[in-house]
Amino acid sequence: MLRRLHPDQPASFAFTSANQAWAEAQISKYPEGRQASAIIPLFWRAQEQEGWLSRPAIEHISEMLGLAYIRGLEVATFYFMFQLQPVGSVAHIQVCGTTSCMICGAEDLVAVCKERIAGQPHELSGNGKFSWEEVECLGACSNAPMAQIGKDYYEDLTTVRLNEILDELAAGRVPTPGPQNGRYAAEPLSGLTSLKAHESGKTQHNASVQLAVDIGDTVKRIDGTEVPLLTPWQGKPANSAKKPAAQKSVKAPSPSKGKPADASGITEQQAKAQSTAKPPSKSDPKPAKAAAAPEYDTPGKKPRRMNAPRKAGADDLKLIKGVGPKLEALLHSMGFYHYDQIAKWDADEVAWVDQNLEGFKGRVSRDTWVDQARSLAAGEETEFSKRAKKDGIYK
Repeated sequence: MLRRLHPDQPASFAFTSANQAWAEAQISKYPEGRQASAIIPLFWRAQEQEGWLSRPAIEHISEMLGLAYIRGLEVATFYFMFQLQPVGSVAHIQVCGTTSCMICGAEDLVAVCKERIAGQPHELSGNGKFSWEEVECLGACSNAPMAQIGKDYYEDLTTVRLNEILDELAAGRVPTPGPQNGRYAAEPLSGLTSLKAHESGKTQHNASVQLAVDIGDTVKRIDGTEVPLLTPWQGKPANSAKKPAAQKSVKAPSPSKGKPADASGITEQQAKAQSTAKPPSKSDPKPAKAAAAPEYDTPGKKPRRMNAPRKAGADDLKLIKGVGPKLEALLHSMGFYHYDQIAKWDADEVAWVDQNLEGFKGRVSRDTWVDQARSLAAGEETEFSKRAKKDGIYK
């Protein structure tokens, strides 16, 4: 199925400050040079914020990750979970239409959507509040038929109950998700036939529904403030100043006293392996050193800036790896138009720019802009600039 971008696009996209912090935290999960792996979670958060994935959002995130726009577009159009057109401002209804749900009445739920929302999937309702589509299996077959609204599943649906849910949403209320026929979870409709002892003492809702009830509004757009930002892969929560507890050192094993070592004078326990795989070879490539994310103790020094480019026009800063159209526009707004300006930055000036590239902090050091700019200012080509010109990356 061919998927295209919607003809009507917003002028720009930006994460909320909380979502920006979330996005930067996700990028930090991945090793240096592999940050592009964060593209799917970042696309998903952009969609959660706006309701759908617009072209400006695709381009903005591609630039954050140092990717050509076409690479971001490939991901966005490949995965059907990304909505490439505007959705209802209140809710987008995704009705499961696969076997179990179809047998149990999904077609009737689709008929309600056509009558109440719009005649065709992905069309907005007259008031712009709702949209709908039929989707492939959502994995809740024992609770068929069902639909996903926002982040939650509404299961064991009937046409009457779906109409009521639409009325509640239109009135500004959030219906309780989960089974809609009184079932606790996915147990048999006639009740438990085994493990009956677990029926006593259970909470009012199953764990998934309880979480949704605790959060409250689970159909709203996500601005990043709903739950605390946690970054366990960094060893601590992002909003915590506490340092992780130091690990206790473990003494390496050694031979007991009186036991002779072998002829080498080194015991098996003490010997350090030179390689965990094959012996090193002269033909093996040297491993690249990963550049650590810069952390600055000082604000740095603001570089000399220009009010406008020289008469011959601005240099194409997009030929510097890591600079896309949006970042180039940001650099222009900061007074940087030419390779030789960037080539002259010293360490303090790099620190200042690194800390003041809103949404792209640390990019100067990470992608070694100064070295690239020196080559380009001297009329030389870099590997990236050759490829960018040949492939027309940003055209």
